[in-house]
Amino acid sequence: MAVPDAVRKRLAEGLVIPAHPLALTAERKLDERRQRALTRYYVAAGVGGLAVGVHTTQFAIREPGVGLLRPVLELAAETARQAASPPVLVAGICGLTAQAVSEAELAASLGYDAGLVSLSAMRDADDGELIAHCRALGEVIPLFGFYLQPAVGGRLLSYAFWRRFAELDTVVAIKIAPFSRYQTLDVVRAVADAGAECRIALYTGNDDSVLADLVAPFRVDCPTEGAEVRIVGGLLGQWAVGTRRAVELLAQVEKWVAAGSVPVEALALGQRITDTNAALFDAANGFAGCIAGIHEVLRRQGLMAGRWCLDPRENLSPGQLEDIDRVLRAYPELHDDEFIAEHLNEWLG
Repeated sequence: MAVPDAVRKRLAEGLVIPAHPLALTAERKLDERRQRALTRYYVAAGVGGLAVGVHTTQFAIREPGVGLLRPVLELAAETARQAASPPVLVAGICGLTAQAVSEAELAASLGYDAGLVSLSAMRDADDGELIAHCRALGEVIPLFGFYLQPAVGGRLLSYAFWRRFAELDTVVAIKIAPFSRYQTLDVVRAVADAGAECRIALYTGNDDSVLADLVAPFRVDCPTEGAEVRIVGGLLGQWAVGTRRAVELLAQVEKWVAAGSVPVEALALGQRITDTNAALFDAANGFAGCIAGIHEVLRRQGLMAGRWCLDPRENLSPGQLEDIDRVLRAYPELHDDEFIAEHLNEWLG
């Protein structure tokens, strides 16, 4: 399919794209009122995009007994379009090819601008099969590539795969989230080697090194001799909280980059962001409580009624609550408590 120039242009500018959580009632049913409130919060915070139906939204929304994929995608799209400047809408796309194409068709029919392609279901597929899968999806919706870290369900993807993926003309962006410097460099180098650095926007999903990804250029040998490749924005689960602060952060990064000078304080700020992520995402326990950790912050701020997940077994890990207490107390400048308190009734209305 032809990719709209406006979508490429906006993604290339660099956007804050939070991964949208799922608001549930105590009965683990969709809480439509609070789900809309979350979307309104992100829009009011100034985001440039929204990612819905992704890991943070819980992959289980697709299960037949749950059946929340369409309602959740519809709610977010409908609410976001009420904004004066609607965000770029990115829908999570999962499963083997038949399921993934069906999800892509649903997202496209609802007006989503791109599909974030999870390849987790294709663990045994070779590069040729993966590329054929992505090519089929690209016939339906523009592609937002996704390197999901193996610790939360992703699979290893080679430089050779990313090199071929970057050659697909339906690719508009890639979320790099392997939580590995080596694998991050594989993606950056593959895009540059394909001569696609001006066509494909790179986004960090490395919640453990957000600021480093955003401020540091990558110097690579590629067809564009001496090309400097940058990660221009983020599509992050961590940005589902402290979203207004994230928008301010990206604006500050752009000023540093334009000035050609990044202060030492940025390194210290990056450490604070990573420490916060370690608590919220439950790094100490292999990220088992990563979704519940996000929910806990949103619960305290009143945007969620509880931290319930679709799977009753999914909750905070032992010691995680105390760790969340610690980072919220230590780094209040990274959170939106006052902003949310000021507007919460309006968003819940």
